[in-house]
Amino acid sequence: MADGATPRRKSVPDWLNSPIWSTPPATPRHRSPPRAPSPPPPLPPPQPPRDPTPPTPSPPPPAQSDGAGSDNDDGDDAGAAGPSRTHLVADFKAALGRKVLDLAELRRLACQGVPDAAGVRPVVWKQLLLGYLPTDRALWPYELEKKRSQYSAFKDELLVNPSEVTRRMEEMTVSKKEEHNTEGTGVLPRAEIVRDEHPLSLGKTSVWNQYFQESEIIEQIDRDVKRTHPEMKFFNGESSDALSNQESLKRILTIFAKLNPGIRYVQGMNEVLAPLYYVFKNDPDQSNAASAEPDAFFCFVELLSGFRDNFCKQLDNSVVGIRSTISKLSQLLKRHDEELWRHLEVVTKVNPQFYAFRWITLLLTQEFKFRDCVNLWDTLLGDPEGPQATLLRICCAMLILVRRRLLAGDFTANLKLLQNYPPTNIDHLLHIANKLRVPLPY
Repeated sequence: MADGATPRRKSVPDWLNSPIWSTPPATPRHRSPPRAPSPPPPLPPPQPPRDPTPPTPSPPPPAQSDGAGSDNDDGDDAGAAGPSRTHLVADFKAALGRKVLDLAELRRLACQGVPDAAGVRPVVWKQLLLGYLPTDRALWPYELEKKRSQYSAFKDELLVNPSEVTRRMEEMTVSKKEEHNTEGTGVLPRAEIVRDEHPLSLGKTSVWNQYFQESEIIEQIDRDVKRTHPEMKFFNGESSDALSNQESLKRILTIFAKLNPGIRYVQGMNEVLAPLYYVFKNDPDQSNAASAEPDAFFCFVELLSGFRDNFCKQLDNSVVGIRSTISKLSQLLKRHDEELWRHLEVVTKVNPQFYAFRWITLLLTQEFKFRDCVNLWDTLLGDPEGPQATLLRICCAMLILVRRRLLAGDFTANLKLLQNYPPTNIDHLLHIANKLRVPLPY
């Protein structure tokens, strides 16, 4: 850039300099004061499409207040943060009613927002999550039965008390001896403790040794599950439903940890699992809701398969680890808004790891209200660029949305703002993220 040039930096697109992209100072997170009743608003202006194709219409009106929408602390109403999507129900029903589903069409619709009605979201999420359900509807009953039976087998094999395992092994040993003594030697068979299978065994293959080694992980899972969305009666409380939901989450995470010894359980996985289980458990189809646990398990595995390197500590410093992913976010911000990047990382020295680590590893589940997170995941899971690239664009949009406050802040103010991100309109945020898909003019 030559000296004496205009103040606008070359790498900042014109649309970024509009004041409507800046979020006004927010009220305390998750605790917006009640608003007085107001007269019915006029018809809303057309909202920008949340479509994978770069949008060309003018930007939407700015959010009227951070965290717009009804304040339901329970969070059980996972309603849309934006305008009503009732008109999309017919489109989704038509797309899901085909004998062979068009995955590209489903992704296009999902990026516009999945309606809460008619049990659409559970089916769409299962379909979009890397093909948990096949595109051929005729195969759904067979595939669901196979997966659910497989999960039942996992529970029988991996969640059994070691005393029961030892008992079964003893019975097998006695049975073999009885067969061996069919000729009749006059010697009565007796139970024996199978070698290395006792509570004090240190053998690597001992079920007792493995049980005690895994007990620490299971205790951590138990603590984390009990802290999952304490504001929601669905996950917490003394009701039988809440306790049953907690037990389902514990079983899913325990089985995952045992089947994936390279990752095991990492604190925060419960937060990633919660939206999946919640959506499937609230399926209006009671037969599917009853199988929410196995369905959530396999979808959780599929979802984490695209992010597993972020949870593997041995890969933290590799080209695929969490530090590399955070570096990509930094580069994306520098590409689209070099002024903001320079102020954050050079002037105020706010290391992206201080805030982006949680954003990325927990897939933004801790930055927004639960119902907003569910709607954000519609795009995260449906975008054709994939969850990883979409997540980074959304994180970058979060920074741009509060750029004026960040540019005016110092290290302390900026770090506090980004670690306690203000409530915002999710449709507004996703529109900005979609803008970042457009190549910059040079």
